[in-house]
Amino acid sequence: MSLSRVGKLGQQSSVLFLCDMQEKFRHNIVFFNQIVSVAARMLQTAKILEIPVVVTEQYPKGLGLTVPELGADGIQKYTKTCFSMLIPEVEKELQSNPGRQSVILCGIETHACIMSTTLDLLNKGFDVHVVADACSSRSQVDRLVALSRMKQSGAYLTTGEGAILQLLQDAAHPKFKEVQKIIKDPAPDSGLLTLFQSQNPLFT
Repeated sequence: MSLSRVGKLGQQSSVLFLCDMQEKFRHNIVFFNQIVSVAARMLQTAKILEIPVVVTEQYPKGLGLTVPELGADGIQKYTKTCFSMLIPEVEKELQSNPGRQSVILCGIETHACIMSTTLDLLNKGFDVHVVADACSSRSQVDRLVALSRMKQSGAYLTTGEGAILQLLQDAAHPKFKEVQKIIKDPAPDSGLLTLFQSQNPLFT
């Protein structure tokens, strides 16, 4: 069975997408600081494991640059105006890494750029792992319904720590102790616990 059929992440088969975590969104996106913190953990892990990273910025002239706490200095930023990250330059980047069929997706807004990117990637045969505690929107209704919508379309919902441990696979991994330091403290709460307080019809 292929990796895409079961949604298994692998160090050699994955690429990390970081979507539009920019200055002008800082005070509008609910749980912005928390989702950037989790995305930063994903980026640190990707650097250690030498996993390719794609970073986009939505109209940076008006919306500002990527926030410094993400830790993406020195990484190329792809400028876009469309909602999907899958612009021609990013498609070319993916084509240069043909073995990377799993995309780990973090950023904003969940119901706009994250969902558009997810649907485009799924349509092209990639498996998509949406890091739920690293994605948010201005409206939490939009955020939660978008997560459900992406799940309906075949995306895998995960958490930052869950994705990191899948990438490592084994405590004997030569980089395990280095990555373990990143997740030693629990990830910050980004308001997802309400999904599990009772049976949520969006996720049944």
